[in-house]
Amino acid sequence: MSLENKFDEIKGSVKEGLGKLTGDKSLEGEGLAEQVVSKVKEAAEDAKEAVEGVIDNVKDKLK
Repeated sequence: MSLENKFDEIKGSVKEGLGKLTGDKSLEGEGLAEQVVSKVKEAAEDAKEAVEGVIDNVKDKLK
């Protein structure tokens, strides 16, 4: 997980917790959304790395 994504996930978690603590549904929802976005970004990065690995393997076999 990239450092930026981890930071965004932690920030979202803190916002969610503060929202729950203060009863601020908007802040809680914003925190949840930030966590989801960071996890989606991480999944996309993992998929990209997997595809690049497959491409590299194919290139190596074609040499």
